[in-house]
Amino acid sequence: MKQWYEQLFENYSRKYDEESFVQGTEGECNFIEEEIGHNKSIKILDVGCGTGRHAIELSERGYSVKGIDLSQAQIDRAIEKSKEKGLSIDFSVADARSLEFEAEFDLIIMICEGGFSLMETDEMNYQILNNASKALRPKGKFIFTALNGLFPLFHSVKEFINTGAEKGQASEDTFDLMTFRDHSVYETEDDSGNKLSLKCNERYYVPSEIAWLVKSLGFTKVDIYGAKLGQFSRSDALTTEDYEMLVIAER
Repeated sequence: MKQWYEQLFENYSRKYDEESFVQGTEGECNFIEEEIGHNKSIKILDVGCGTGRHAIELSERGYSVKGIDLSQAQIDRAIEKSKEKGLSIDFSVADARSLEFEAEFDLIIMICEGGFSLMETDEMNYQILNNASKALRPKGKFIFTALNGLFPLFHSVKEFINTGAEKGQASEDTFDLMTFRDHSVYETEDDSGNKLSLKCNERYYVPSEIAWLVKSLGFTKVDIYGAKLGQFSRSDALTTEDYEMLVIAER
Protein backbone atom coordinates (compact mmCIF):
# COMPACT_ATOMS: atom_id res chain seq x y z
CA MET A 1 0.00 0.00 0.00
CA LYS A 2 1.34 3.42 -0.95
CA GLN A 3 2.11 5.91 1.79
CA TRP A 4 0.26 9.24 1.92
CA TYR A 5 3.18 11.21 0.49
CA GLU A 6 3.43 8.79 -2.45
CA GLN A 7 -0.28 9.18 -3.16
CA LEU A 8 -0.15 12.96 -2.87
CA PHE A 9 2.72 13.44 -5.29
CA GLU A 10 1.49 11.04 -7.95
CA ASN A 11 -0.25 13.95 -9.67
CA TYR A 12 0.39 17.11 -7.72
CA SER A 13 3.32 18.86 -9.37
CA ARG A 14 1.54 21.92 -10.76
CA LYS A 15 -0.53 22.40 -7.60
CA TYR A 16 2.68 22.02 -5.59
CA ASP A 17 4.29 24.90 -7.45
CA GLU A 18 1.39 27.12 -6.35
CA GLU A 19 1.67 26.28 -2.63
CA SER A 20 2.57 29.21 -0.36
CA PHE A 21 5.36 27.30 1.37
CA VAL A 22 7.40 26.93 -1.86
CA GLN A 23 7.50 30.64 -2.71
CA GLY A 24 10.71 31.48 -0.85
CA THR A 25 13.17 29.89 -3.27
CA GLU A 26 15.20 32.96 -4.20
CA GLY A 27 15.89 34.01 -0.62
CA GLU A 28 16.69 30.47 0.44
CA CYS A 29 19.18 30.12 -2.40
CA ASN A 30 20.77 33.43 -1.40
CA PHE A 31 21.44 31.89 2.00
CA ILE A 32 22.79 28.68 0.47
CA GLU A 33 25.18 30.68 -1.71
CA GLU A 34 26.49 32.55 1.32
CA GLU A 35 27.02 29.28 3.19
CA ILE A 36 29.23 27.91 0.41
CA GLY A 37 31.07 31.17 -0.17
CA HIS A 38 29.69 31.50 -3.73
CA ASN A 39 32.05 28.69 -4.76
CA LYS A 40 30.77 27.51 -8.13
CA SER A 41 33.25 24.65 -8.37
CA ILE A 42 31.38 22.49 -5.84
CA LYS A 43 28.90 19.69 -6.50
CA ILE A 44 25.46 19.95 -4.92
CA LEU A 45 22.85 17.24 -4.26
CA ASP A 46 19.24 18.34 -3.74
CA VAL A 47 17.44 15.55 -1.84
CA GLY A 48 13.67 15.53 -2.19
CA CYS A 49 14.00 18.19 -4.88
CA GLY A 50 10.30 18.16 -5.76
CA THR A 51 9.70 20.11 -8.95
CA GLY A 52 13.28 21.36 -8.85
CA ARG A 53 12.85 24.85 -7.51
CA HIS A 54 16.16 25.08 -5.61
CA ALA A 55 18.10 23.02 -8.15
CA ILE A 56 16.89 25.20 -11.02
CA GLU A 57 17.57 28.46 -9.20
CA LEU A 58 21.08 27.36 -8.20
CA SER A 59 21.77 26.04 -11.70
CA GLU A 60 20.75 29.41 -13.16
CA ARG A 61 23.31 30.96 -10.83
CA GLY A 62 26.04 28.74 -12.23
CA TYR A 63 26.19 25.82 -9.81
CA SER A 64 26.37 22.11 -10.61
CA VAL A 65 23.32 20.46 -9.05
CA LYS A 66 21.83 16.97 -9.10
CA GLY A 67 18.20 16.65 -7.99
CA ILE A 68 16.52 13.49 -6.74
CA ASP A 69 12.97 12.78 -5.61
CA LEU A 70 10.81 9.74 -4.91
CA SER A 71 8.04 10.99 -7.19
CA GLN A 72 8.24 10.44 -10.95
CA ALA A 73 5.64 13.18 -11.51
CA GLN A 74 7.69 15.71 -9.53
CA ILE A 75 10.84 14.81 -11.43
CA ASP A 76 9.01 15.04 -14.76
CA ARG A 77 7.85 18.53 -13.85
CA ALA A 78 11.37 19.51 -12.74
CA ILE A 79 12.78 18.37 -16.09
CA GLU A 80 10.05 20.24 -17.94
CA LYS A 81 10.73 23.46 -16.03
CA SER A 82 14.49 23.23 -16.48
CA LYS A 83 14.15 22.68 -20.23
CA GLU A 84 11.88 25.72 -20.47
CA LYS A 85 14.76 27.74 -19.03
CA GLY A 86 17.31 26.14 -21.34
CA LEU A 87 19.04 24.32 -18.50
CA SER A 88 20.47 20.82 -18.48
CA ILE A 89 20.12 19.51 -14.92
CA ASP A 90 20.56 15.93 -13.78
CA PHE A 91 17.17 15.08 -12.28
CA SER A 92 16.30 11.48 -11.43
CA VAL A 93 13.90 9.38 -9.39
CA ALA A 94 15.54 7.99 -6.26
CA ASP A 95 14.60 6.94 -2.74
CA ALA A 96 16.56 8.89 -0.12
CA ARG A 97 16.39 5.84 2.14
CA SER A 98 18.49 3.77 -0.26
CA LEU A 99 21.03 6.07 -1.91
CA GLU A 100 24.34 4.66 -3.07
CA PHE A 101 26.41 7.85 -3.34
CA GLU A 102 29.78 7.71 -1.62
CA ALA A 103 31.64 10.99 -0.95
CA GLU A 104 30.46 12.57 -4.21
CA PHE A 105 29.09 15.95 -3.12
CA ASP A 106 30.38 19.05 -1.36
CA LEU A 107 26.93 20.26 -0.32
CA ILE A 108 23.66 18.46 0.27
CA ILE A 109 20.42 20.39 0.67
CA MET A 110 17.11 18.95 1.83
CA ILE A 111 14.67 21.83 2.12
CA CYS A 112 10.98 21.89 3.03
CA GLU A 113 10.87 18.34 4.42
CA GLY A 114 12.54 16.84 1.36
CA GLY A 115 11.71 13.33 2.52
CA PHE A 116 12.97 13.75 6.07
CA SER A 117 10.19 14.11 8.69
CA LEU A 118 7.67 12.51 6.30
CA MET A 119 8.77 8.92 6.78
CA GLU A 120 6.54 6.63 8.80
CA THR A 121 9.29 5.38 11.14
CA ASP A 122 12.18 7.04 12.94
CA GLU A 123 14.51 4.44 11.44
CA MET A 124 13.60 5.56 7.92
CA ASN A 125 14.19 9.20 8.79
CA TYR A 126 17.57 8.28 10.27
CA GLN A 127 18.48 6.33 7.13
CA ILE A 128 17.92 9.45 5.05
CA LEU A 129 20.34 11.40 7.25
CA ASN A 130 22.81 8.53 7.15
CA ASN A 131 22.75 8.30 3.36
CA ALA A 132 23.18 12.05 3.03
CA SER A 133 26.19 11.82 5.33
CA LYS A 134 27.75 9.07 3.20
CA ALA A 135 27.19 11.09 0.03
CA LEU A 136 29.18 14.04 1.36
CA ARG A 137 32.89 14.57 0.82
CA PRO A 138 35.16 14.92 3.90
CA LYS A 139 34.75 18.70 4.28
CA GLY A 140 31.14 18.74 3.11
CA LYS A 141 28.18 20.69 4.44
CA PHE A 142 24.59 19.51 4.94
CA ILE A 143 21.75 22.04 5.05
CA PHE A 144 18.23 20.82 5.76
CA THR A 145 14.95 21.72 7.43
CA ALA A 146 12.89 19.68 9.87
CA LEU A 147 9.58 20.12 11.69
CA ASN A 148 10.23 21.92 14.97
CA GLY A 149 8.99 19.89 17.93
CA LEU A 150 9.16 22.95 20.19
CA PHE A 151 6.16 24.42 18.39
CA PRO A 152 3.56 21.80 19.36
CA LEU A 153 5.30 21.14 22.68
CA PHE A 154 5.03 24.76 23.77
CA HIS A 155 1.51 25.34 22.52
CA SER A 156 -1.24 23.25 23.98
CA VAL A 157 -2.26 20.32 21.80
CA LYS A 158 -5.70 21.87 21.41
CA GLU A 159 -4.25 25.17 20.23
CA PHE A 160 -1.91 23.34 17.87
CA ILE A 161 -4.82 21.44 16.34
CA ASN A 162 -6.92 24.57 15.95
CA THR A 163 -4.05 26.43 14.29
CA GLY A 164 -3.80 23.72 11.64
CA ALA A 165 -7.55 23.69 11.07
CA GLU A 166 -7.70 27.47 10.67
CA LYS A 167 -4.96 27.37 8.04
CA GLY A 168 -6.96 24.83 6.10
CA GLN A 169 -4.03 22.44 6.18
CA ALA A 170 -5.64 19.40 7.73
CA SER A 171 -8.41 18.08 9.93
CA GLU A 172 -8.73 15.39 12.59
CA ASP A 173 -5.27 16.13 14.02
CA THR A 174 -3.86 13.97 16.77
CA PHE A 175 -0.45 14.98 18.08
CA ASP A 176 1.22 12.22 20.11
CA LEU A 177 3.43 13.67 22.84
CA MET A 178 5.15 10.30 23.32
CA THR A 179 6.31 9.92 19.72
CA PHE A 180 6.18 13.55 18.53
CA ARG A 181 4.16 12.42 15.53
CA ASP A 182 1.26 14.38 14.14
CA HIS A 183 -1.48 12.26 12.59
CA SER A 184 -3.89 14.22 10.45
CA VAL A 185 -6.17 14.03 7.44
CA TYR A 186 -5.15 16.28 4.55
CA GLU A 187 -7.82 17.09 2.01
CA THR A 188 -6.99 18.63 -1.34
CA GLU A 189 -7.32 18.15 -5.09
CA ASP A 190 -4.69 16.85 -7.49
CA ASP A 191 -3.70 18.43 -10.81
CA SER A 192 -6.64 16.74 -12.53
CA GLY A 193 -9.18 18.01 -10.02
CA ASN A 194 -9.59 14.67 -8.25
CA LYS A 195 -10.33 15.02 -4.55
CA LEU A 196 -7.77 13.53 -2.18
CA SER A 197 -8.22 12.65 1.48
CA LEU A 198 -4.89 11.49 2.89
CA LYS A 199 -4.04 10.20 6.35
CA CYS A 200 -0.75 11.94 7.08
CA ASN A 201 1.91 10.99 9.61
CA GLU A 202 4.72 13.48 10.20
CA ARG A 203 7.53 13.48 12.74
CA TYR A 204 8.51 16.57 14.72
CA TYR A 205 11.96 16.83 16.27
CA VAL A 206 13.38 18.86 19.13
CA PRO A 207 16.77 20.55 18.54
CA SER A 208 18.72 18.33 20.93
CA GLU A 209 17.43 15.25 19.09
CA ILE A 210 18.53 16.58 15.71
CA ALA A 211 21.93 17.62 17.06
CA TRP A 212 22.52 14.16 18.53
CA LEU A 213 21.39 12.36 15.36
CA VAL A 214 23.60 14.45 13.11
CA LYS A 215 26.65 14.27 15.38
CA SER A 216 26.26 10.48 15.56
CA LEU A 217 26.89 10.49 11.80
CA GLY A 218 30.26 12.18 12.08
CA PHE A 219 29.39 15.86 11.83
CA THR A 220 31.44 17.93 14.26
CA LYS A 221 29.49 21.17 14.09
CA VAL A 222 25.70 21.48 14.10
CA ASP A 223 23.93 24.85 14.11
CA ILE A 224 20.15 25.12 14.38
CA TYR A 225 18.05 28.19 13.64
CA GLY A 226 14.48 29.16 12.89
CA ALA A 227 13.54 28.45 9.25
CA LYS A 228 11.65 31.48 7.96
CA LEU A 229 10.19 31.15 4.48
CA GLY A 230 12.51 32.71 1.94
CA GLN A 231 14.58 34.34 4.68
CA PHE A 232 16.97 31.71 6.02
CA SER A 233 19.46 33.41 8.32
CA ARG A 234 21.95 32.60 11.05
CA SER A 235 20.54 35.60 12.87
CA ASP A 236 17.21 33.90 13.57
CA ALA A 237 17.41 31.94 16.81
CA LEU A 238 15.01 29.00 16.91
CA THR A 239 11.91 29.79 18.96
CA THR A 240 8.70 28.04 19.95
CA GLU A 241 6.95 30.04 17.22
CA ASP A 242 8.99 28.53 14.39
CA TYR A 243 7.14 25.75 12.58
CA GLU A 244 10.39 24.53 11.02
CA MET A 245 14.02 24.51 12.06
CA LEU A 246 16.99 25.15 9.80
CA VAL A 247 19.92 22.78 10.39
CA ILE A 248 23.46 23.42 9.15
CA ALA A 249 25.81 20.50 9.74
CA GLU A 250 29.53 20.50 8.97
CA ARG A 251 32.27 17.89 9.14
